[in-house]
Amino acid sequence: MIRVNAERLWSTLEMMAQIGGTPAGGVTRLALSEEDRIARNLLRDWALGAGFTCDVDSMGNMFIRRAGKNPALAPVMTGSHVDSQPLGGNYDGIYGVLAGLELLRTLNDRHVETERDIVLVNWTNEEGARFVPAMLASGVWAGQLTEEFARTRMDSKKVTVREALEAIGYCGERPARAFPVHACYELHIEQGPILEDETIDIGLVRAAMGQRWYTITLDGFAAHAGTTPMHSRRDALTAFAELALKVEEIGYQHEPDGRATVGMAQVTPNSRNVVPSRVMCSVEFRHPEQDALAAMEAALHQAAERLTARGVEAYVERIFDYAPIAFNAECLARTEKAVAALGYSSKPMVSGAGHDTCYVSKIAPASMIFIPCVKGISHNEAEKILPAWSEKGANVLLHSVLSAAQEK
Repeated sequence: MIRVNAERLWSTLEMMAQIGGTPAGGVTRLALSEEDRIARNLLRDWALGAGFTCDVDSMGNMFIRRAGKNPALAPVMTGSHVDSQPLGGNYDGIYGVLAGLELLRTLNDRHVETERDIVLVNWTNEEGARFVPAMLASGVWAGQLTEEFARTRMDSKKVTVREALEAIGYCGERPARAFPVHACYELHIEQGPILEDETIDIGLVRAAMGQRWYTITLDGFAAHAGTTPMHSRRDALTAFAELALKVEEIGYQHEPDGRATVGMAQVTPNSRNVVPSRVMCSVEFRHPEQDALAAMEAALHQAAERLTARGVEAYVERIFDYAPIAFNAECLARTEKAVAALGYSSKPMVSGAGHDTCYVSKIAPASMIFIPCVKGISHNEAEKILPAWSEKGANVLLHSVLSAAQEK
């Protein structure tokens, strides 16, 4: 069996990590930033240098294509994203892109002709760190979000997606609209500890958790910290503390698959000697079952309603609803076959994170492949993988994609 050039893959990962690199060894490469522009240009240069084409659509999605024998057949797709979290890691997203580039280069090296074209994609704003929501451009491409909605999203400095695309020169003329895809594979680090803890090489991702995001506003009343008796306070911050603990409890009530997180909070007026009048916070639930997500949301509303006993009004706004995903059985079967032929270990898994391929799966057969990451750390400068893990994942991706690309 052919295998990727592991040293070349690792070298590209190290070179890309320098773009937006941080002193602590991580990376900050926010979507449509100057760092993103430089990284995109490097990826494009590598692709063009290997003889591939590179097209960009109106959402900035990059499509690198290696031609097959029959362009009339739907292509096989792979890829992930170049953007990162602030102070993020060197492998989240970009590993899947560069492993895809490596598989295309390997096919060139071995003079392998495929029946179908193979398309490597870099999706715009997967992370949702600069523009909300996450998986923004793949959502447009898959018809799940409108382009007008996506291009008018603003970052914290009131810069729109449209403006940011134009600023870095990645606002393509081709409409961000899906084309037929025979099969899609995304290779990614697990972002959790299971594979490393169990010394397993490959995760066969059969499903992805649904997600619901909320913005909660708690309105109390500002008061002097020294002159206002405890019994007459309407303290929004203590109400928030009660709500945060309840959110944690909801997560525990839906173990082992449930996830419940309060990730952000803003306190007003945020003064040392003023009883807080308002807290705005985020709440996020994840679960692979839709009924469980509905139950978690109902429990959140009940918890918010109980805060009226504290004299605090709670307003719950759901801002994102992403349904659970079941990946394609045939795509998974090709990967299982590749794992067995390569002699690697594997296990079925559910992704706790959202990925662009979740949107792609709504319109084309798709699945995902995981490799371990050290201690399960991700979205952190300490994120690490081992070269051997990188190589094995890329080999599995190579043969999963190659198998699909040879089908007539």
